[in-house]
Amino acid sequence: MDPVRLSVLDRSRTREGHTHPEALRDTVRLARELERLGYHRVWVSEHHGVPGVAGSAPTVLAAAVAGATRTIRVGTGGVMLPNHRPLVVAEQFGVLESLFPGRIDMGLGRSVGFTDGVRRALGRDKGDAEDFEGQLAELLGWFRGTSPTGVHARPAEGLTVPPFVLAMGEGAGIAARAGLPMVIGDLRNREKMRRGIDHYRDRFRPSVWAPEPYVVISGTIAVAATPEEARRLLIPEAWSMAHSRTHGTFPPLPPAERVEALTMTGKERGFYESGLTGHIAGTEEQVAQELEALLKETGAQEVLVTTSTYDREALLDSYRRLAAITSG
Repeated sequence: MDPVRLSVLDRSRTREGHTHPEALRDTVRLARELERLGYHRVWVSEHHGVPGVAGSAPTVLAAAVAGATRTIRVGTGGVMLPNHRPLVVAEQFGVLESLFPGRIDMGLGRSVGFTDGVRRALGRDKGDAEDFEGQLAELLGWFRGTSPTGVHARPAEGLTVPPFVLAMGEGAGIAARAGLPMVIGDLRNREKMRRGIDHYRDRFRPSVWAPEPYVVISGTIAVAATPEEARRLLIPEAWSMAHSRTHGTFPPLPPAERVEALTMTGKERGFYESGLTGHIAGTEEQVAQELEALLKETGAQEVLVTTSTYDREALLDSYRRLAAITSG
């Protein structure tokens, strides 16, 4: 297939029998390998109070990743803007860009905490996400020095940190009106994704941040020597999702062999089987064909891979195989 810009979002997923600190160090180690393999970006995520995710402070983790690497772009996928004051976010990314000039991305999302308890702890409620467009404009204004407060964001003002909008729901329209690059997923609902991309391109307004639309498609991609091995990479995350749907908590990733030995209820089995479908998974040849068709269909300029699994060596092998088939 033709060469494509390839990036990774690592969610710092915790694993059964392993600690949260291990998950964070795994992310940093993976970033070094991705840089060596020629990946374009590595992003980290923001989750609060989730047993299965260690990444709760994305700008802090991004600093650790950038400090451990030399050339790969580093950013967030994303900072959930409704959880924070835009000035503080601008200051954090200003510090990152000052320390690692030309390598920092500012991926921004509109989600608030997943549960009532987390939202209360953050001092937020669901309604805070409704003002995402205003929060985004305020944040970008701190970099441009246009705040009506008379306050200046140091060291952010005057710096250029590329912003990206994580497009869930209204995100495509917001990204288009702001003239920003857009990240959209997931691969399990291709029709919805295509509608979002069309909406974004049709309504895009050029800005100082982006002269034309830029689309990043995101989702799970697993590559292995056989289709069966690729499918096994999907099992831990599929089970964790099924567990969260049936028990209300998102747990650490279990080993695939433990999941395969479980006796599931009908409801659990339904969510689990659904979690295994819709992704791009298979051998190098199979993945190349499906990915090439998806890129032609969407016209996306970049792919952000979001795969999580228990076996970190198998995950790295998948990334090696994917890099080999997309490098031309």
